[in-house]
Amino acid sequence: MAAAEGSSLNPLRIELDARLAKEPVPAADVMALALYHPLHGYYRQAVGPWGFEGKDYYTALDLGPLLGQALALRLEQVWEQLERPSEFTVLEPGAGRGWLGRDILNAAAGPFAVALRYIHRDDNPAARKAAEIALAPFLATNRALFVKESEPIEPFVGAVLSNELFDALPAQPWRWDGARWVREVLTENGPEWHAHDESVSAEWFESQGDGIEPGDGSVWCEKLSPVASNLANALAAGLFITIDYGDQASHLLAKGADLRRFKGHTVDGKWWEQVGECDLTADVDFTRLTVILEDSGLKEVTHESLSRWIRAHAPLAQWEAQWQELETPVRVKRMENLLQLTMPGMMGERFRVLEGWRA
Repeated sequence: MAAAEGSSLNPLRIELDARLAKEPVPAADVMALALYHPLHGYYRQAVGPWGFEGKDYYTALDLGPLLGQALALRLEQVWEQLERPSEFTVLEPGAGRGWLGRDILNAAAGPFAVALRYIHRDDNPAARKAAEIALAPFLATNRALFVKESEPIEPFVGAVLSNELFDALPAQPWRWDGARWVREVLTENGPEWHAHDESVSAEWFESQGDGIEPGDGSVWCEKLSPVASNLANALAAGLFITIDYGDQASHLLAKGADLRRFKGHTVDGKWWEQVGECDLTADVDFTRLTVILEDSGLKEVTHESLSRWIRAHAPLAQWEAQWQELETPVRVKRMENLLQLTMPGMMGERFRVLEGWRA
């Protein structure tokens, strides 16, 4: 059977095959098992998957510090808008290696740097180990600290900041077959589309599409609402900002958004293969995320491409003038970092930035 290939070497495959012998398993359940199994999940491995050679994928943080530097300036603006509170907390859920926090803390200066506190929230063992190194100088001075995902979040003033958090939440692909909504499941013979009654997701899709056509479809993330609401409710005042893959709901429906698998810097849709050994992601429905955050009391919730956001908030002319004093290899890396964040077809166009405000 196709579903049982490699099961003798993969403990998650053995567990999954036992479930498949009884009934089909929804794609979202496979994604949850593959990423978050407490012992064998992809995000519970001892060695991290981030980077270039020998790794599965890279992020904007692997390209250089410019994203963190731009965010530091944006956060300082928020601090000013809040009339310079003595303590400005930045909570990063799904913080990974802590590189974004490191870059922000390195870039902060003056009175804002004195007020800034960074909280790393991620239970990934490999992420925690790497973050202890990246954040070491700031941990020693109490400008950074770690919290577990299970710990309650006390209300704070500052910012909730996430980078590629929501695209890693388990998501379920759905399609309209011309007569009914069908969901993607895994069977003993491989992936199939089965009819299933799920009124909440169906009502959302139908409210967003301008006439649903056969083949239209998107992903429904059950955890999007509780996770986003919990984070937003912890923000007493300040900025909610998230950077992620995704688009507005109508665009996702038209293209038939599905799950993606990352392995060895290649991407495909074979989410059912090498369970627990590959990263799985799904597009974020930014229209739905906007509604969730507005229902949580946030105002002025908007989203735009990362490249547009960088051009609006980063001091590009000032950066380029400063880079002239750098050694040529360093200057070239800075320019490459900037081009990835701003040029069409590069990383900056594949990601979106959402901002919401609580006064």
